[in-house]
Amino acid sequence: MGGGGEDEYESLPTHSIPVHLAAGALAGAVEHCVMFPFDSVKTRMQSLCPCPETKCPTPVHSLMSIVKREGWLRPLRGVNAVAAGSMPAHALYFTVYEKMKSFLTGNTAGHEHTLAYGASGVVATLIHDAIMNPAEVVKQRMQMAYSPYGSSLECARCVYNREGIAAFYRSYTTQLAMNVPFQAIHFMGYEFWQQVLNPEHKYDPKSHLIAGGLAGGLAAAVTTPMDCVKTVLNTQQAAEADPSNRRIFLQARYRYRGISDAVRTIYSQRGISGFSCGLQARVIFQVPATALSWSVYELFKFMLSFEGGHSS
Repeated sequence: MGGGGEDEYESLPTHSIPVHLAAGALAGAVEHCVMFPFDSVKTRMQSLCPCPETKCPTPVHSLMSIVKREGWLRPLRGVNAVAAGSMPAHALYFTVYEKMKSFLTGNTAGHEHTLAYGASGVVATLIHDAIMNPAEVVKQRMQMAYSPYGSSLECARCVYNREGIAAFYRSYTTQLAMNVPFQAIHFMGYEFWQQVLNPEHKYDPKSHLIAGGLAGGLAAAVTTPMDCVKTVLNTQQAAEADPSNRRIFLQARYRYRGISDAVRTIYSQRGISGFSCGLQARVIFQVPATALSWSVYELFKFMLSFEGGHSS
């Protein structure tokens, strides 16, 4: 890859909105879909359903347990919902982040801008979560053991008919309470490691991969307690549910009304350790997912910008 291409990566076309939108959409699809089976494991471990997976020693054992009992495709249920939501959500997410970062830093880089990176990530998260939250609700209900829904569309229709539009945003404040610190840590971590590994801020696949993985893993570990609360609010799973009843969701009631209700229930059922359920699976999901997301984003930003520079 020649120096001219690297120079163009940091110059005019990289700041065009269509480039950020296209690169962000591709990055979102890769991030959420490639490691999706481990996201399914995490959902089951965090829900209050007495799933067999909660007794497995590692996330890999849990994944094998799902496959053995329910078939190879079971860990992928709900992936179409998250793909449909993640592409527009991430397109806007990266675009807003880039524009806010550019505004706050004046297109300069350095450790002195750490808070600006965090603030840009927070603004991007508000937009991202407004689009992504309904897809998360459908995805997590599809991921649950004994889920009765035949498709993501059927799930969305049933949830809407039984619980109304509010069901798709019941966990929104929790999602923000989790994702605001998650994305602040994520973006600050990514820019920090970029400054260390790639101080010239050229297109460098290895540094994007490593920085993305390290930043995503740390952010995931720190915010796992709120992720547990979000899962309970999204799935609305009864703690005393009978696992032999395969129509479990069709009979579920609106149980957990908000963050305090979910926190109280998790603590009464599982104690303080209930807020770290799924931590391993979440980190195993996030490290490669964010590494791939940043790699794909930076790659397509470079490719689209390079082409844009030549076509202009």
